[in-house]
Amino acid sequence: PALERTLGVPIFQEQVMQIAMLAAGFSGGEADGLRRAMAAWRRRGGLEPFERRVVDGMMARGYERDFAEAIFRQIQGFGEYGFPESHAASFALLVYVSSWIKRHEPAAFLAALLNSQPMGFYAPAQLVRDAREHGVEVRGADVLLSEVESTLEERVDDESFFAAAQGGESATCRPPPAYRAPADGSAIDRRPQPAVRLGLDRVRGLSAAAAQRIVAAREARREERGAGRFAFDSVEDLAREAALDARALQALAQADALRSLAGHRAQAHWEAAAIRPMPKLLAEARFDEMPTRLPALSEAREIIADYRGLGIPMGRHPLALLRGRLSRHRVSTSEALRAFPDGRLARASGLVTHRQRPDTAAGTIFVTLEDETGTVNVIVWPDVFERHRSAVLASKLMTVYGRWQRDTETGGQVRHLLAQQVVDHSQWLGELEVSSRDFR
Repeated sequence: PALERTLGVPIFQEQVMQIAMLAAGFSGGEADGLRRAMAAWRRRGGLEPFERRVVDGMMARGYERDFAEAIFRQIQGFGEYGFPESHAASFALLVYVSSWIKRHEPAAFLAALLNSQPMGFYAPAQLVRDAREHGVEVRGADVLLSEVESTLEERVDDESFFAAAQGGESATCRPPPAYRAPADGSAIDRRPQPAVRLGLDRVRGLSAAAAQRIVAAREARREERGAGRFAFDSVEDLAREAALDARALQALAQADALRSLAGHRAQAHWEAAAIRPMPKLLAEARFDEMPTRLPALSEAREIIADYRGLGIPMGRHPLALLRGRLSRHRVSTSEALRAFPDGRLARASGLVTHRQRPDTAAGTIFVTLEDETGTVNVIVWPDVFERHRSAVLASKLMTVYGRWQRDTETGGQVRHLLAQQVVDHSQWLGELEVSSRDFR
């Protein structure tokens, strides 16, 4: 009866209290003590005194020891996610509002999430990938266009965009028009979404104070010059007006945030490195030198620099460059896997974005792999984990051989790869630095 409303799954703390009272003979006070201990056991421990009480109480009422111990393990695992029923409405409202915004205003949703970092389950790279899959254009950080935080911009053609870079006025986006639901209610009339311009706060190694000085100096220059010219003439001019040191300039160059001034990342690094502090007497002096023009970086080097400078790939996904090698190993893309029938043997490779081992999963590990077409959820049973422990725990680029599973109860919408063999192919990434969110 305690779990009837939630179809046999304990969701609320009050339900666990009811289970303890009905199945183990707890008093109301004892059940409340269990609730408090359950909420804090990760931080302080404290469930041990209740284990014997629960198991013995259930056995006294005719339950088998194995079943009673399993119930206690579920109670212990419940502490990872359970909450009071009184919180449910508040949580449901947040979920509903967030889902509505993501569905109808995906660009604004992404910008808000980026501006709220660090938070949540997904890293900025995964948030950006998902937004792109939903039609959102994401533009890199730029000293002539970015605010301190991520903002929305009009999606304009190249000529208009260049004018926006010079003047700045048209680069600021108004909120998109409200969507109109058709009269028959059959679908959403999706209007074009604005683009998301990454903020200077996405640049790794750039202080908040430096980002604020860049924006302030840019606005001051535009007021002085008017909207028809670039705010800064060169990287050196930017450094002088915004009082940027060598570290800040190199961070901006690494993030490709100087491209409006230098043209491309390699040139930006060169020009940033060439700037040296001048004696005060010569600070305003101008020196004419023959400019040195460098070739642009290769696509692979650009991807490596994106991850180092922003933590977000602005071009193609790294696995797009490895697809030829992966295909020779008969590795399918995540997109291709989605069409596989239930039970088919499959191979998948991807950057590891998450590793999870919930207390309620009896030692099973869940891994999320990301390639250029999407993500794959991998289930690693305990026996497979013991055979491939190092690869499961250490891989940055993981290849999994296993059996594809489609949940028939959901019409095949829930899909997993049940791992049989796990291989660490991180060496294929070379200098690419990626990270994952593990066991949190």
